[in-house]
Amino acid sequence: MSADTPSPARTKAGDTPRKAADKSARTRAREFALQALYQHLVGRNPAVDIDAFTRDLAGFHKADSVHFDALLHGCIADSTALDALIAPRLDRPLTELSPIEHGVLWIGAYEFQRCLDVPWRVVLNECIELAKSFGGTDGHKYVNGVLHQLASQLRPAEVATAPAARKSAS
Repeated sequence: MSADTPSPARTKAGDTPRKAADKSARTRAREFALQALYQHLVGRNPAVDIDAFTRDLAGFHKADSVHFDALLHGCIADSTALDALIAPRLDRPLTELSPIEHGVLWIGAYEFQRCLDVPWRVVLNECIELAKSFGGTDGHKYVNGVLHQLASQLRPAEVATAPAARKSAS
């Protein structure tokens, strides 16, 4: 399993949550980035202060710090452009999104654009898991719908080949 391949969130037989030890360094980086982006969205704290605070949190040493840096600083720096990509796909004003959904959508849109080494399905699945873990009851469904539309726009060739790959594997 590569560093970006998420381990299954649930096992087929036992339906138990995955253990923290099963998480990849990039999954952890996304979790810490979401917490940091939440601080930015809610408290408008400067990225440098959020970065320093987050690096002191328990477990950060197990995260991919390079990916964390890219997500935190990239999402904040590109926030206006990311919001412009996200807003047309929403059924409500951007200001009515929860900070968790907003942060997860930033992470997804940013990774679709800037992290081309991460397959679009991995980005989508990781963001859905973030929304399930940190967001409201059905927030993951909303995130899925918005990011699926963004994937089709930002990675059209990759998304278009996905169904064909599944059919040929059968």
